[in-house]
Parts: sequence; structure tokens; C-alpha cells
Amino acid sequence: MEPQKLTHDHEWVIHISRALEAGLVEDDEPAPTSIFSVPKTLMSIKPETYTPQLVSLGPYHHQRLELLEMEHSKLASAMRVQKHIKEVKFRDLVNRIVESDCIIRACYHRFLVFDPETLAWIFAIDAAFILECLQTYSSITNRGSLLRISSKMAQLIDYARKKTTHDHAILRDIIMLENQIPLFLLKEVHHAFYYYEDRDEVLADMLLGFCKDLSPIKYVNDQQNFREECFARAHLLDLLYYMVIEPNLQLSTDCEQEKPEEDKEIGWSRKAWKLILKSLWYIYFTPLLLLSRIFKSKVVTLILTISSTIISTFANQGSKSATAITDLISTAENVAQNLESPSSYDDGKDESPLVEEIAIPSVTELHKIGVKFRPAKGGLRSIKFDKSSGSFYLPVIHLDDNSEVVLRNLVAYEACIVPEVMAFTRYTELMNGIIDTEEDVSILRNAGIIMNRLKSDAEVATLWNWMTKSVRVTKVPVLDKAIEDANTYFSKSWKVSMNLNMKNYIFSWWPCLTFLAANILILLSMVQTACSIYTCSKWMQAL
Repeated sequence: MEPQKLTHDHEWVIHISRALEAGLVEDDEPAPTSIFSVPKTLMSIKPETYTPQLVSLGPYHHQRLELLEMEHSKLASAMRVQKHIKEVKFRDLVNRIVESDCIIRACYHRFLVFDPETLAWIFAIDAAFILECLQTYSSITNRGSLLRISSKMAQLIDYARKKTTHDHAILRDIIMLENQIPLFLLKEVHHAFYYYEDRDEVLADMLLGFCKDLSPIKYVNDQQNFREECFARAHLLDLLYYMVIEPNLQLSTDCEQEKPEEDKEIGWSRKAWKLILKSLWYIYFTPLLLLSRIFKSKVVTLILTISSTIISTFANQGSKSATAITDLISTAENVAQNLESPSSYDDGKDESPLVEEIAIPSVTELHKIGVKFRPAKGGLRSIKFDKSSGSFYLPVIHLDDNSEVVLRNLVAYEACIVPEVMAFTRYTELMNGIIDTEEDVSILRNAGIIMNRLKSDAEVATLWNWMTKSVRVTKVPVLDKAIEDANTYFSKSWKVSMNLNMKNYIFSWWPCLTFLAANILILLSMVQTACSIYTCSKWMQAL
């Protein structure tokens, strides 16, 4: 057996024996698994949004060749942290991390092949690097003597606050699911190297600033409650997920009872007038629109063309009659083909939704029938469609260069921890369903729902249209109710009803017109056969 294989087997035996011994000694339940591999169905779509592009954190992508360049930066960060407090040595910190080896390994879904000491060094250095990055989000760095950072670290913070492309790439890598390290390790490293009052408050403040910067959905949060809850989260991505999802659970009942003052002011008389005006519009203009659609349709145009051609053919002398009749047969065949083609029923427009897209009209379609899009005061649980006022309430979402990576990794993490109720995934499906073009984005941006920091509305539309893959079909009652109400309101709109009636009652005659065109074709074939035997010009002279 190869020596390398023997070494790995020996390390595996040591790890298993230690895990069993620790399990017998400790009465507490092991830490739940919280750091997973991205599901293959998601990874296959856009792998670069799930795989670190600049820096590896934790064991999953450690020593990837293309990421080794950043190891120098991580080591330099660890040196700056070491110089900050000279009384604590990294070796002591590593030894403390080794003592928690079994707990740390339980957090990871994959089996980790590193020995405990190697793994501890990885976590110690990576945690120091993350903490230095988090320093840029502290809002209390100047309060008393809470933070005493070196001049080099201050320069780094001032530089990082400028948010260059390099910094954004690091932030995207830090928030990726496969790049997470347990949050309790960050806390342990922070407490080991920073001696000041209220260390938990300082760290919680940095974590809050980090999550606020990356969170796509902004809302007013109880910061005191956040500080109490943040250290109970598994890692940074879990903390961001909690910030986006969990606090909004309490908003579901409040938002259902909430009704804007603007909508309350709509009295019965205003609604009555709106109904009367719609009825008058329907009575006077529907017949005109109906006739316009009929006479502009391909069937009527082609049948009238055939009729006029028949008359002109037999009005002329018979030297060219056989050729003209042949042309008529060709025209009639085109009529039959156009009538039998499904595109003739809807004037060439394919209205079937994508297989992976939920069935809901686009923003533009809803806007055309009078739906008003309004920013919701809460988060995901405040999404609703008010049928009485025709208002669609959606949370305000901020989109920038980091948003796609954040959104995709939140979806991936949700699929791993709560596959039975994927609220955030359903939200992305909703946004993908209502956004098809940059015009849809423009309407939502003007309504104050989308805050776009990307180059154009077209980029936002592309971002949502690419997010079509889901691990499984999701059902979330609050969001599904909004989708159902929007579909019901749309289908009952007088404009939509008129189009449906035209398709049901007018375009249902298409088979009859097809039959008529086929009979014309047979008649013209009989005339052509007769003309091949007799001279058509003599018939015309006899007439």
C-alpha cells in the first residue's frame, strides 16, 4: 500500500477514535451541520457565483492553486493581529481551537481530511483575516478605548471603505456557502486578540454593519434584538439569512391588517364612477376593437385576397387563366396552412410561460391593466396583493455588483437547511416571474421597489431571468396568496376578459374558416381540371 494512503488511513483512525471518545465524555448534543456543499442543480447554472474566485476560507477550498496568491494577504493579516496584542500567541489560540476539533468538524457536511492541528491553523488564520475585513463595518471604533488599532490597520480600513473591485470580490467570497467558518470561532479569535470592554457589543456591531451592507432587502431592524441573537447563528451566511428572513415572520399579521391611508380614502362613490366609466368604455369601444381585430386578422385578409383575385381572373381573357388559377390554388394552400398554424390564433405571440417560471403576468402586463406597485414597509412576509385597490406590495431590494452572489448563496443555503419551507427561494421565483424585460425593471425602479446600482435596467432583468433553477417546487402560503390574488385580479380585468372573449367566441370560428378555405381549394382544383379539358375563354364568351 502506498505511504500516502497509509498516512490518510492513520489520520482517519485517529479522528474517529477522538470523536468517539469526545462523544462519550460530552453529554451535550453535537452541533448541527450548517456548512454544506452547494446542490449540484444550482452549481451547474453559474458555478462562479458559488465558488471562491479570490480567497479561500475554511477547509473546503483550502490550497486551491488559483487561490494561493491570497494566502500571503491572509498571513499578513494574521501578523498584524498578532502584533496588536503581543501577550497572546497564535500557538496558544491554535491549541484552544484543537480542543474544539470535534465540534468544528460536526459543523461541516463533508468529511474533513485535515489533521486537528492543520485544521486549527487554517481556522485561526482565516478568522483573523475575516475579523480584519469586518473592522471596516464598525460604527463604534472611536468610542472611548474600545478599539486600539494600529496605523497599518487604520490605513487598510480607510482603503477598504472605498470599496474597490478587489474589495467587492473579497466580500463575495466571504459570503459564499462553501467558504463559511463557524461563527463561534470568529468570536473566540476576536476575544483572544482584542482586550476592551464590551467585546461582544463591538463584534455584534461589526457583524450588523456587514450584514446591512450585503443584505439585498433593507428594513428597520431592532439592533438590540440583533445583538442578542447574532451569536446564536452558525456563520456569516446564516446570520445574513436570519436578517433577511426571520425578523419578517412577525410582520405577516401586522402587514395583513395594515392598509395605507391612500387606499382607505377610496369611497363607494369613486368605485361606482370607476365601474360606470369602465362599462361605458366596454359598450362603446369593444365593438370597434372587435371589428378592428377581425379585419386585421390573417384569415379575413387572405380570404378577401382570394375573392378579389377570382373576380379579376375570370374578368380577363383566358390565355392566362390556367396560370392564374394555379396561383389561386397556391394562395388557398397558404390560407389553409396559416389557419392551421397555432400562431394564427394569437397573431404570432407565444404566451406560454417558461417551464421553470411561475405563472404570473409580468410587471408591464399588470401595469397596463392599472395595477399599482408600492414598496412594502416590511420584508418578505409583507408581500401582498390588495385586490380592492389593485396594489401590489413588494419589499424594497437593493441591487449592486455583489447582489447576484448573495442571492444565489442565500437560496443554496436555504435549500440545505429548510427544504420544506423555502421562503426566500419563492421570493426569487416571484421576482423572476414578474420581471421579463428592462421595461419591467424600470416600472419597479420608478415605484421605489428596486434600487438599482448596476449599469442598467437590462442587467437587472438578466440577473432575475438567470435565477430560474430551483432545487424543488416551493410553496409559501404568504407569497402564494399574493401570486394567486394577482392572477385573479389580472384574469378579471375587463381588458383581459375582452381578449379572452374574442379568442373564445371569435377565434373559435377559425376551424370553420379553415373548412371554407379547404372547400375553395377543392373548387379551384375542379376549375383547373375543367380548364385543362375545355377552353376557359369560350366559357367567358358564352357568358
